[in-house]
Amino acid sequence: MEVLPVMEHFYTIQGEGAYSGVAAYFIRLGGCDVGCVWCDVKESWDADAHPKYSIEDIVSWPVKANADLVVITGGEPLMYNLYPLTLALREAGLKVNIETSGAHPLSGTYDWICLSPKKFKAPLPEICMKAHELKIIVFNKSDLKWAEEHADKVAPYCQLYLQPEWGRSEKMLPIIIDYVKQNPRWRISLQTHKYMNIP
Repeated sequence: MEVLPVMEHFYTIQGEGAYSGVAAYFIRLGGCDVGCVWCDVKESWDADAHPKYSIEDIVSWPVKANADLVVITGGEPLMYNLYPLTLALREAGLKVNIETSGAHPLSGTYDWICLSPKKFKAPLPEICMKAHELKIIVFNKSDLKWAEEHADKVAPYCQLYLQPEWGRSEKMLPIIIDYVKQNPRWRISLQTHKYMNIP
C-alpha cells in the first residue's frame, strides 16, 4: 500500500497568492532537500520525523471536512510520486493545487500549480512552463532581479507574484510596492493568514 509522510493537515483559508481568501484543505508532506534558511516550517524537512498515511486515509480528511479544494504542500511535495494521491483526490471530486519549489520532476495532475523557486536548488524547466502562478519570496532587494529571471522562464498565462519574507515585511514591502507600480505585470502576495491569526 502506498504511504506518504504527513507533517500536518488542516482545513483553513489559503493566505497567499492567487487563491488567497479561498477555503482549502492543506496537506503538508514531510521531507525537503531544498533547505531555505528563512523557511517557516523547518520541522517539515525530515521525512522520517512524521507519521506515514495511506492514500485512502489522506483522501478521507478533506472529504470529511466537506472541502472543495486541497492544497498539497511541504516540505517539498514533489520528492514523491503524487500521481496516486492526486488521482484519488480528483476521483473524490476535489480540486487539487500544489505549492512546489519545482526542484523535482512534476508528478500528479493539478488544477493549479504554484511555483515558488528557491536559490538553493533551481526549478526544472518543465515545471516553469506548466506553472499557473510564480511566487517569488523577496528577502533582499536583489531578489527582484532574480524574480525577473524566472518570470522569463514561465508561460505567458502564468500569474506573477512578489511576496515579502514575513520576518522582513516591514523593510521589503515598501520596496515591493514601488517595484510593482513600475512593473505592473507583477502582483503583491501577502501572508494574510498570519494577519488573520489562522494556520
